[in-house]
Amino acid sequence: MNLYFRLMSLMLRLRRAPRVSLWSEVRTPFRVWPTDLDLLRHMNNARYLALMDLARTDLIGRAGFMKDVSDRGWYPVVSAQTITYKRSLKLWQRFVIATRVLGFDDRAVYMHQEFRRGGKLVARAVVQARFLKRSGGTVTTAELLEVSGPPAEHVELPEWVTDWASSIRISSADAAA
Repeated sequence: MNLYFRLMSLMLRLRRAPRVSLWSEVRTPFRVWPTDLDLLRHMNNARYLALMDLARTDLIGRAGFMKDVSDRGWYPVVSAQTITYKRSLKLWQRFVIATRVLGFDDRAVYMHQEFRRGGKLVARAVVQARFLKRSGGTVTTAELLEVSGPPAEHVELPEWVTDWASSIRISSADAAA
């Protein structure tokens, strides 16, 4: 239930937030709530993933990209992600999630997200996402770039992300098994 409150809060903030480029880094502030905790009294690993969704929504909302894709009947889905945890987040601690587009290939868009508390790295993640059409099918990278415009110069998919994406890809034969 608290994710709905956070989503509503984010939507209200988006109304007042300055517009950014889709290729910018956006920092989304959060605080650890009691419902975020696991039995060891630190933020549950699954909650990190849920809050990453909200931080990505912040970026694409502030860039106006969510409206652009929604108007076309497209929507984003996560197809893979990897996260590494460095430190714990505890009750009431404030932190930010920095989100930016890392790059893209012919199948997906890759986003880099970092959790930071007091300037210190807490966790780092890479998310592979695709856009689907409500009418069926997948939005191509060319279609996405038509809407977003050309990427900034610094947007270049690192080789290790390409290798990671290849290594975790599920083929049609695997999916049928």
